This record gives sequence, structure tokens and C-alpha cells, in this order.
Amino acid sequence: MNTDPYFVSTRFLRERFNRFLPNSQAFSLAIIVLVSFGLIYFLSDLLKPVYVSVVLAYFLEELVDKLESLKLPRLVAVCLVFSIFMAALVYLLFFLMPIITQQAVELVQHIPAFISRMQVQIMRLPEKYPQFITENKIQEIMFTIQKELLIYGQSVLSVSAASVVSLVSAMVYLFLVPMMVFFFLKDKQVLVDWVLQYLPRDRHLSVRVWEEVDMQIGNYVRGKFAEVFILWVVSYVTYETMGLNYSMLLSVLMGLSVIIPYIGATLVTFPVLLVAYFQWGLDGDNFMYVVIAYSIIQALDGVLLVPVLFSEAVNLHAIAIIIAILFFGGIWGFWGVFLAIPLATVVKAVLTAWPQIDAPSTSPTQISSAGSSHLPSA
Repeated sequence: MNTDPYFVSTRFLRERFNRFLPNSQAFSLAIIVLVSFGLIYFLSDLLKPVYVSVVLAYFLEELVDKLESLKLPRLVAVCLVFSIFMAALVYLLFFLMPIITQQAVELVQHIPAFISRMQVQIMRLPEKYPQFITENKIQEIMFTIQKELLIYGQSVLSVSAASVVSLVSAMVYLFLVPMMVFFFLKDKQVLVDWVLQYLPRDRHLSVRVWEEVDMQIGNYVRGKFAEVFILWVVSYVTYETMGLNYSMLLSVLMGLSVIIPYIGATLVTFPVLLVAYFQWGLDGDNFMYVVIAYSIIQALDGVLLVPVLFSEAVNLHAIAIIIAILFFGGIWGFWGVFLAIPLATVVKAVLTAWPQIDAPSTSPTQISSAGSSHLPSA
């Protein structure tokens, strides 16, 4: 047995490499994943409109396929789906956003009155519970809160100034993104064929992983959009019927809260209860009605909506979901948070496929024959 250090180290590295990348298909999958991640990470600032357009076109493709299954020509199906998309975008920008912005401005303008009222309530605590808290301690706490609010207000102003600077970019996006979405839908097959010619030929395993990821991401995203819409409508009807102020703003926050699992529902609880408290106080029954209505909506979401909408979605552990939100949200901000679970699904699918290609009973030829039926035409 050769005990030369160079030979031993070389053999050790070769065995580790062959274990991690046992065949050409594993190597192709690793290259595709690394190149895709690199392009998205390093070029996200430059090509963000393209990435957003690709994501939107991917989501709308499901509707186009359903219309094509009804014997409609693809161009007609694309035009119908794109018309619906543009109508929703116009409604969002010119009807929903002005209402939300107006209510948000009104809420911010009433914050000083809220703070004054809260300060009066807090200053009564030393009288009720002198053994637990003193007036000097209350004043220190209120001074700290006012200082933090001043810093927060300055940061909001700086963000507002930055948003004014980026207004031109937003207008450009509003023109470019819909146009690219239309062409991505209309020329899907042409673009797919163009991309496939640059991918490795031995990509059967990559196609198999993509088919699993495609199914799971589609189920998750369609379910998530339905969940957001249902919670928004139900919350708005409930709050508007009860006469709660800022009902549209709070209902939109309720809908968007489900994008961030576990954390979103906790964060949206405070504005709903605070608005109800400052509107009615704790003396009447209205505040308790809001608490009960909010609890029922959250319970129905967890008990009814989630099992129905995500029955076919991939099952990820809570720790994996939280780590995915922190990691991808830190890299790509809002879109990273929104797509954290689908991206975690991609990672899970790749990791699940890896032991299969490392199994001694699975040869490259067997894998090739198993995946050849799923290979898209180049």
C-alpha cells in the first residue's frame, strides 16, 4: 500500500470529489445551481426588472396553460391573461394605493395624540401601583420613548427623500416590467429553447429536480396569493362593518402578514389593537369585539385556509422556514422574504436528490434513462 503523503492526500480529495459529484449529471446540477445563484446575487441590482418580470410571467403562465387547455390559441390566451394582469395593476396603483397612503398619512399624523393619551395613562401607574413603579422611572421611560421616536422620524424622512430620488426608476419599472412580462409569456418557447442550448446536455437529473421544484413552488405561490386576498377581503369587510378606523390599511397589513410565517401575524397584532384601543378605549364593548374578530380571523386562517390551500405544498420545519426568511431576506429584502419558502424548497429538492445519485445501485445510465422522458426539447 502506497503511504506517500502526496498520493494519500490526492486519493482522499478524489474520493471526496467523487462522493460529492459522483457523475456528470450531479456536476451539471451543481453548475446550474451555482451559476443561477451567482447571476441573481451579483446582478440583482442591474437586472432587477428582468428578474421581477420572469417571476411574474412564471406565475401567470399557469393561467395561460389553463386557457390553452380550453383550445384557445396561445396568443389569445396570453392577451387575456395579460389584460387581467394590467387591470389588477391599475387597480392596485390608482385605487388601492391612494387609499392606503391616505390612511397611513392620517395614522402617522395622529401618532402624537396617541402618545399623549398613552402618556396620561402611563403617568397614572405610580398612583395605582406605587410599590412596583415610581414617577421618576416613568419619566425616564417616556423620555427614552420620545428620543427613539425622534430618531425614527428622522429615518423616515431620510427614506422619504431617498424614495423621491428613486421615483424615476419606479416609473421606468412600471413601463419595462409589464412589457417584458408580455413578451416572456408570448415567446416562452423561443426563450426556453434559447436558454437550453447553453445548458449542459447531460441534465436529466436537473430536469427532474426542476419538475419537483416547479410543482412545489407553483402550489405554494398560488396558495399564498389566495390566502393574502382572502384575508384582505375578510378583514376589510369585518373592520369596515365594525367602524374601525384605517380599515383598508389594517386589512392590507393583515393580508400581507401571511407572507412572513409566524412573525407577520405577531407584528400586525399591535397596530390593529392599538387603533381599536385609541378609538374606543377599554370601557366599551367595541374594543373586545375587535379582539374577538381578529382572533377568529387568525384562527380560521390557521385551521381552515392553510390546510386547504397548502395541502400539496412541501412540508418544511419551522426552523428551516425562519432560517430561510432571515437568510434570503437579508440578501434580497422584500422579494427574499416573499420567496424564502420557495427558495428553501429548491434547496430541499437538491439535497433530497443528492443521496439518490450517490446510491451504489444507481448508475449514470439508469439515471439518464429515468430522466430522458422529462427532458425538454432543445
